Amino acid sequence: MIAIVDYGVGNLFSLKSSLAAIGAEAVVTGDADVLRKADKILLPGVGAFGDAADKLRATGLDAVIIDEARNGKPLMGICLGMQLLFDRGFEYGEHAGLGLIPGEVRPIAEVIPADYKIPHIGWNALCFTENKSPLFRYIKEGDCVYFVHSFYAANCADSVIANAEYGALLTAAVQRLNVCGCQFHPEKSGRVGLNILRAFCEEETIC
Repeated sequence: MIAIVDYGVGNLFSLKSSLAAIGAEAVVTGDADVLRKADKILLPGVGAFGDAADKLRATGLDAVIIDEARNGKPLMGICLGMQLLFDRGFEYGEHAGLGLIPGEVRPIAEVIPADYKIPHIGWNALCFTENKSPLFRYIKEGDCVYFVHSFYAANCADSVIANAEYGALLTAAVQRLNVCGCQFHPEKSGRVGLNILRAFCEEETIC
């Protein structure tokens, strides 16, 4: 069973619908015991880093997610959920993340040309790093996915498994052992996104 973390932030039911489309059993939950019993955890999120981090901590689910991930349970963060996996984010100040992947979340305005629009919205191609992650076993390099973001994961080169070009190479996906994340929305990315979710949900580990 896949647990989708409900902490008041994120497009939860479109994600659950995508999982249903690939035949995966999923539940949207804010119950710590359900997260502990789940086979895998999905952490979605939209909005601002600090607000989402505060809401997650207010539920007490941050500690549960950290414990489950450190015990080896597969965890995937999506969009802001991916950003929360890092040490800290710099959106309207500095805010602590979950610390599951070394790195930080910074404005894309720091690295893209001044004439590029922010946020980065729309379809963009994935460029894999040298060792293709099992998370991408059903897709190919150059397949396009859907992005909506103004901040990106920085100083995390050792964990990057895919980039996307938007005036600069921006982190598109990361993985560190059993913890992974997608800056894009697989639930909004058609067949390609469903195949990424399919790979995550399979019994084999993503490591």
